[in-house]
Amino acid sequence: MSEEAFDLVIRGRRVLTAAGIGPREVGVRGGTIVAIEPLGSGLSGAEVIELAADETLIPGLVDTHVHVNEPGRTEWEGFASATRAAAAGGVTTIIDMPLNSIPPTTTVEALKIKREVAADQAFVDVGFWGGAVPGNTADLRPLHDEGVFGFKCFLLHSGVDEFPQLDAEELEEDLAELKSFDSLMIVHAEDPRVIDHAPHPGGDQYATFLASRPRGAENKAIAEVIERARWTGARAHILHLSSSDALPMIASAKRDGVHLTVETCPHYLTLTAEEIPDGATAYKCCPPIREASNRELLWQGLQDGTIDCIVSDHSPSTLDLKDLENGDFAVAWGGVSSLQLGLSLIWTEARHRGIPLEQVVSWMGRKPAELARLATKGQLAPGYDADFSVFAPDEAFVVDVSRLKHKNPITPYDGKALSGVVRRTFLRGHEIDGRTPGGKLLRRGGI
Repeated sequence: MSEEAFDLVIRGRRVLTAAGIGPREVGVRGGTIVAIEPLGSGLSGAEVIELAADETLIPGLVDTHVHVNEPGRTEWEGFASATRAAAAGGVTTIIDMPLNSIPPTTTVEALKIKREVAADQAFVDVGFWGGAVPGNTADLRPLHDEGVFGFKCFLLHSGVDEFPQLDAEELEEDLAELKSFDSLMIVHAEDPRVIDHAPHPGGDQYATFLASRPRGAENKAIAEVIERARWTGARAHILHLSSSDALPMIASAKRDGVHLTVETCPHYLTLTAEEIPDGATAYKCCPPIREASNRELLWQGLQDGTIDCIVSDHSPSTLDLKDLENGDFAVAWGGVSSLQLGLSLIWTEARHRGIPLEQVVSWMGRKPAELARLATKGQLAPGYDADFSVFAPDEAFVVDVSRLKHKNPITPYDGKALSGVVRRTFLRGHEIDGRTPGGKLLRRGGI
């Protein structure tokens, strides 16, 4: 072997591969992991990094639920700020949601506009979901052929008028269409009729807001998605599960062979309704953060495999849209900003529960990559992209919202003490410096 066999070699006592955490050396060439050997093998490279004793090398995380909002609402978030935040949190691939940007990604033309905007300012790799709205069934196949990873729909008002919801019949029609080319429908599942019958959310009391988005709205909508997926044979994915009531029917649908996957988010796994102060609209999201007992059942659902993965649903806005002056939950924009903090949030909770880091990284890396069929992401293995981060699991820090990289300085986690610090993040073997964008735009099936 030549002296400089690899572009980059990383050596350390704690390297997380499919075989678990152990002492290994990783060799990278041309942006790809080409060798993993036991520590002491003496791999040589143009650059060699020795991990510190308290550092673990983990695969780059994959976040399939990020609202970047650019173009059209770039003051809420943009590709540069969102991908910087992702990299700072150990996330090396994001998939952007089709709404909150203007135009929404419901046509090939709109997808091209979004790609042009993202192209030269992404610090991590970026893929795109398409949108399924009333009347665009004919656009789904062309968007699929242009490389979107699947299609998002809402079963109730999305919060923005330019992205209307599907009713159950339209959902079934679009599922049948997606089945014909094996695409995926990802669904915001809350039933508008249930919410119409619930109390109005006005005022600064969190309990009033919670009552306005009852679990029944999720349960009923998820049941609808399950049956329509069963009838059509299409692949369906439940977004941001917050109601633990739905877990038994999800488990039985999976046992029946319905092609169903489910995600949840850090806010449902770390926060509880009981501890949300009145007027604290930074916590508002839909579906809402529920009670502590509900949170415990979501953790159980992850551990028994009913819930497949954990993603951020990073849905930021400007400060004024959060109605901070009045703290009115009816008026405030619903969305939690957490893209940079997901790994530390989940690791902090998981370690208290005796859940190992390997499991956390699987939920946040391998599983979302599998959902989006990203064949070279989410694992530290030969043939995979050399996307990884250097993580110090025992280092603690206190969240300071003013130091986070996303655009608007608001998050419900401000002031929280967390475990686990991402010290460095690499994309295809190059360290992300936050100055030179090196991210690529991903298409289903390739760059």
